Amino acid sequence: MKVAYISELKNHIGEEVEIRGWLYNKRSSGKIRFLIIRDGSGYLQAVMIKSELPEEVFNLYDELYYESSLAVIGTVREEKRAPGGVELTVKDIKVYQITEDYPIPKVREDNIPDVGVLLPKRHLWLRSRKQWALMRIRHTVEKAIHDFYDKNGFIRIDAPILTPAAVEGTTTLFETDYFGEKAYLTQSGQLYMEAACMAHGKVYCFGPTFRAEKSKTRRHLMEFWMVEPEVAYYELDDVMELAENFVSYIVERVLEERQEELKILERDTSKLENIKPPFPRITYDEAVKILHENGMEFEWGDDFGGDEETVISKSFDKPVMVHRYPAKVKAFYMKRDPENPELALCVDMLAPEGYGEIIGGGQREDDYETLLKRIEEHNLPKDAYEWYLDLRKYGSVPHSGFGLGVERTIAWLSGVRHVRETIPFPRLLEKIYP
Repeated sequence: MKVAYISELKNHIGEEVEIRGWLYNKRSSGKIRFLIIRDGSGYLQAVMIKSELPEEVFNLYDELYYESSLAVIGTVREEKRAPGGVELTVKDIKVYQITEDYPIPKVREDNIPDVGVLLPKRHLWLRSRKQWALMRIRHTVEKAIHDFYDKNGFIRIDAPILTPAAVEGTTTLFETDYFGEKAYLTQSGQLYMEAACMAHGKVYCFGPTFRAEKSKTRRHLMEFWMVEPEVAYYELDDVMELAENFVSYIVERVLEERQEELKILERDTSKLENIKPPFPRITYDEAVKILHENGMEFEWGDDFGGDEETVISKSFDKPVMVHRYPAKVKAFYMKRDPENPELALCVDMLAPEGYGEIIGGGQREDDYETLLKRIEEHNLPKDAYEWYLDLRKYGSVPHSGFGLGVERTIAWLSGVRHVRETIPFPRLLEKIYP
């Protein structure tokens, strides 16, 4: 008896196989009963015909509850109307455990307005169809990230999670004791990638980052994953081109490999099929003009929030790159625009359909004295950044990079409202269980 996975059953038409999984749903029409089985790789309709089964096997239908674990033995046959294009004619059933009172009824598992209701049951909610689809899309996005950089000559360098200083501002640090000294959970691997790109030219890191940001919006997490490329001798225009090629590649891979999952999520894929370079590029000044034209009160010099990003992005059907923000709203390491020192050589990429910023980056300050001045202006401890300053003393060159937030990108690609659904176990303000 061959043990098979549902995803490979098209290769076993006419054969007898054993599928090991869980009962996802069931329905009956009298002498014919249907079990919907999931095994992690897909969903399968298993048909129970009363005249072809021992009575005790046929009657198991009445005992099985949602998420009962079982193995179904039967013959694979083609059925275009069934999920996956095949179904199984049942010959026998092995029961591993009959579940009782599964705490997430089918009518609620993906159809409630407040996802917070289900978060305490996240360990079980992951089994539902839409959450299953999201995690598989996440897998493809992460694989595409590695493949893109590998194909383009980048080296992956792992950045530390414990760091001695801030990267993105001191107000959002998670502090911990490090053998009597203060240490912090990383906000970004960028500074370390700046060191690594001086050794390898083109590098990236990919891992969890942490922001103690007291926000409850649908776009924020306390712990999220970020990919951060950094390239020696790249200037702002170079890194913008890298960003649009990178995002286009991810979209292409998801469309190529996850059509079934996007269908489960009821995603309008026509909006993704348009995502090809070049992307529109506008200055911060032009973005402010869009806000004013749409009746929003906004003062030049402020940073954009979620509402502003939504209005700006809805003017475009592709991700839009907004560059040259006021330097005062950007990090200390951003290089100033030589044509206007009030502006930073930075860029944010805003996803369409109101999903907000998915990329933030730009050109780094490469002059020692200027960077030292910026550190002092931001009241940062010089001794914590001595190693970072060393990069400007020994062979400094222009260099640029960015960070892409994985969860926000997946939310946009999948069309889901809450970013917390795009990570297996989200960490939120006041929520760390399970």
